[in-house]
Order: sequence, then C-alpha cells, then structure tokens
Amino acid sequence: MRPQAECLDKVIKMVEQLPEEGKIWFNGAFVDWKKAQVHVLAHGLHYGSGVFEGIRCYATEKGSFIFRLKEHVDRMYRSAALYKMEIPYTKAVMTDAIKETVRINGFDACYIRPIAFYGYHHLGVNPAGNPVDCAIATWRWGAYLGEDALKNGIRCIFSSWCRIDPRTLPVTAKATGHYLNSQLAVFEATERGVDEAIMLDINGYVAEGPGENIFAVKNAILYTPEAESAILPGITRDSVITIARDIGYEVVEKPITKAELLSADEAFFTGTAAEVSPIREIDDVTIGEGKRGEVTSVLQKKFFDVVNAKEEKYMSWLEPVSI
Repeated sequence: MRPQAECLDKVIKMVEQLPEEGKIWFNGAFVDWKKAQVHVLAHGLHYGSGVFEGIRCYATEKGSFIFRLKEHVDRMYRSAALYKMEIPYTKAVMTDAIKETVRINGFDACYIRPIAFYGYHHLGVNPAGNPVDCAIATWRWGAYLGEDALKNGIRCIFSSWCRIDPRTLPVTAKATGHYLNSQLAVFEATERGVDEAIMLDINGYVAEGPGENIFAVKNAILYTPEAESAILPGITRDSVITIARDIGYEVVEKPITKAELLSADEAFFTGTAAEVSPIREIDDVTIGEGKRGEVTSVLQKKFFDVVNAKEEKYMSWLEPVSI
C-alpha cells in the first residue's frame, strides 16, 4: 500500500471508532446518539462559531479518572468569552454533566468532547441573538497517532500552511473555526504520506502540530515554542513542563527555528489526543537516532504513570468518576 493510502486508511479507521449507540448530553438532557441533531442553518455550522475541548478519562487500578477536568472546563469558558459567547450553564453544571456523560455510557476510559456553539435563529455574521447550544459526547479512542507511534515515533513534514496569526484570530481560544487551518496541514501531511504536520508561525518559527504542541530536546534540555509563536497553550503541554521540571530537567520556552528542531537530539508532540508521541523524522531528516529518545521515554513513562494514578503527587490533576 502506498504511504498516502496507508495514512488515509488510518484516518478512516479512526473515524470508524465513533459509536452508533449511547447517550449525548445536549442542552441539559441526555438524548440518543443518533438523535443529537442541530438545524442545518445553525450559526456555528456556517461560521465556525463554537468552542470545544478534548478531554481523556483513564481507567486505573484506583478507578476511573478524568485528567485535568477543571483546567479543560476553565479553558472552554475562556475560549467562549473571547468570542463573546455566554455558555448558559455554570462551570459546575458543565463539570457534573461531563462526569455523568461518562457514567451513563458506562465507560471506564474514553475521550470526552464538550462543545458550545451558536445555534439556530439568524445567519448574520454577528451571532448576537442566536442561542448557545451545548453538547457533550464520549467514545472510546486509543492512541491518536497509533500505538506504534508511542513507542517508535512518527514521521512529519513542515507544512506549507502557517499557523494562524494572533492578529487575525485569538489563537489561545480552542475554537471550532480555527481548525480549518489545522485541516489544511493534515491534508498536506496525508498527501505526502506521513503521519503528521508541523506548522510554523508567520515569522518562520516552529509553532505546533495541527492538534498538538511540540518539544525539542538538546543536551537533555527541553525547548518548546513560547506563547508568542501562535501556539494554543495546551493542558498536556503544561503538564509535561511541570513534570519535567519536577524531575529536574530544564525547560526553555523560546522561538525555535526549523534548523534547531531538525538538529535536536529528540522531539515529541504533546496533546490530549496525542498524549506524548515521539517524532522520529521531519522532512526526511532523521531526528536524533530515529527513535524514541531517552528524555522522551522518561517523560512519557512519567506522564502515563500520572494519568494512571500511580503518582500521588499529581492526584489533584485527576477527577474521579464513579462508574
């Protein structure tokens, strides 16, 4: 199978993981999966006027826990505020609804997708007057880039598409319309037969992946793009920075050039979906030894120990869910 076809096949398999059954929390009530519908003239469908989060629930020996739920909910409401969207539920209600959606679907581990968007009323560009609809869905979702990627790393390209300019959109918002930018980079990576893309900012510095933050390792020092490089400040990114510093690694947030990334000893992505995924190749250039590096291995193991409730120090990051 050609590399492009292999990548497309991987994407199709990921889509096929969406369930046909279960319940979705929709505007305060649980509805059957197939009945969670919106009007074709919903404002969010036409203008991308929505905000969302990607969250994981992990099954551990101590029970099921949602990773950094508070931080995800807080970010969702900050994103909404940047687009002058008033979510019609308190954070406490949204938090309880997320946990109940996991419970009612009987998941011990799952991916969680809460979303708020301007609904059906009128289709002027100004969304004022449209209702804000909210939904929460859950489904089983394994390693975003594949189980093999967590061990052996992935192949990437530098995308020809730049990460959106902070002067055009508030890049710190996790908004639905922003991801058109990411889709273009993903399309390009798939067409080139690799696993993922790396986007630069408008100044030519490394920004992030289509749905991941990025780290480079040089001489056991971690480097990651600073906020001014048009990144979405990821919650997993923040977690890895905290874990790394607690271990004793130096972490530097700075502008990173393509040359610096290509000459790194190691590189890896972080994200709710990607978790901690090593990068072994970029634009046909082997990164380090072309496999998961020593520092990446240490951080990856520690991260999975944390989300699996094996590190007492970080238990405050885990929200229990009684199944």
